[in-house]
Amino acid sequence: MKIKDISLVFGTALLLFSCKKDPNNSMSLGNFTDDSSVALKSVAQFPIGVAINRGLYGSNTTYTAIANRDFNSFTFENEMKHNQIVQSNGTYDYSRADALVNAIGTTNNIYGHVLAWHSQQNITYLRNFTGLTAPAANELLLNPGFENGITDWAAFNTGNPAGTAQLTATNVSTEIRTGTGALKVVNPTAYPGSQWRVQFASSTFNTVANRQYTISYWVRAISPSGSIRLSTASAANNTQYQGDQTIGTAWQQISHTFTADGATNRVFLDMGQAANTYLIDDFSVKEIVTAPSGANIALKVDQALNTYITNMVGRYKTRINAWDVINEMFTENGDIRNEANSPDPTWFVWSHYLGRDFGVKAFNYAKAADPTADLFINDYNLETSSRKLDSLIKYVAEIRGKGAKVDGIGTQMHIDWNTSMVGIEDMFRKLGATGLKIRITELDIATLLGGNAKQPTPQLLAYQAQMAQNVVASYLRNIPKLQRAGITIWGLHDSSSWRYRNGAEFALFYDNDFKKKPAYTAILKALKNQ
Repeated sequence: MKIKDISLVFGTALLLFSCKKDPNNSMSLGNFTDDSSVALKSVAQFPIGVAINRGLYGSNTTYTAIANRDFNSFTFENEMKHNQIVQSNGTYDYSRADALVNAIGTTNNIYGHVLAWHSQQNITYLRNFTGLTAPAANELLLNPGFENGITDWAAFNTGNPAGTAQLTATNVSTEIRTGTGALKVVNPTAYPGSQWRVQFASSTFNTVANRQYTISYWVRAISPSGSIRLSTASAANNTQYQGDQTIGTAWQQISHTFTADGATNRVFLDMGQAANTYLIDDFSVKEIVTAPSGANIALKVDQALNTYITNMVGRYKTRINAWDVINEMFTENGDIRNEANSPDPTWFVWSHYLGRDFGVKAFNYAKAADPTADLFINDYNLETSSRKLDSLIKYVAEIRGKGAKVDGIGTQMHIDWNTSMVGIEDMFRKLGATGLKIRITELDIATLLGGNAKQPTPQLLAYQAQMAQNVVASYLRNIPKLQRAGITIWGLHDSSSWRYRNGAEFALFYDNDFKKKPAYTAILKALKNQ
């Protein structure tokens, strides 16, 4: 391609790129006085997009008018992400996405973002559905903390003769572990070898034969060397014993596991062995819930992935003809993510459970839902991490060889005004060589870079513009015309950028008053050189 205004390229571009020097060392202020009243979409031969959000598009008239005027492709910043759609109970709420789709109407294209990403997902639902978080077992006992006295508990034996021992409720604070009540058992007579002589029991509770249950309770004695025994009895009077437990004067928790042999059971506590006063509180009986095995979890993860992709692509297939199917699958080292190298507890890393076939599955599910849509894999820092870039390209070839319909690669390009143009040029050259469609999906260019400036100076704005022009020029130079899937800028004006952070950075191409910055004109001039 012939570059009409060679002065706007970093020095002598071909020489610099061939020598692998970094042309940013010769950054100039450039000349960006072209007619910025021209819409970017009017000069591009491919989609020119912008990321929008429901909080501004359709409610802020200036924001909406500019987005419609200058762009012909929209990506939703958040409204189509998993945690915006999937509720914790597994239902789907499309209201935010639908509202934005309806506000856009049918005039402009919508680029779907995103079907499978490790971040911004409803992790509560995913962990519950897949079995990674075992469901909380229900308490089976009535009045387990004795807050209602000894309701739903009964005395079976009270010594010899009957009535020698007393079983009562207590609300004395020093005799209670938690809450407002506890059970108090006073046994003045020891019956060695006959624990059953002082005995009380819970009401019956439902069980399932051959399932395991855990019983726990807290107990202390007024005097040392107390003794207590727990047992269970089914409706068929099959009794299972824990055995005698020595009880001291401090609260201690006693636990026991049993396997049910029928549809109902009840718990017995025996305290006839040693004369003492016993305080009992915080009883509990719950089923033991076993987490599923790794293979079963993988099946559930696969099911969750399939369901979400099928629902999303199917719902919007008449309005969306291109999707980010997978987002940010690789680490900076070029490794596929797992939950060891991506340990954020708020993330759910699909590839950790589905392995290398994660990509095959995700793209196949998207293809099945809409065979005509263009399907992309998307990632960031491809211009600065050659290992990540090479791994991604190799992986795409691998899963395409397994039948996955991967139509294109997206490069996010959250860059700075001084990002190496050598890396950018190498990235586009390698991406162009794949023969796939290539899209810049999330372009923004930081200016302050943590410096002392409170606002970008004219020089920094010029540097941002120079970088913007050279990014577009490199895209046009290295990506053949039939492979150019488009360029999307990740936000409209500075304060709507994820990088803005209350004025810490100014990475977009309209300022906070919606005035076009030099970078807008720079992109416009580069597009005119198609």
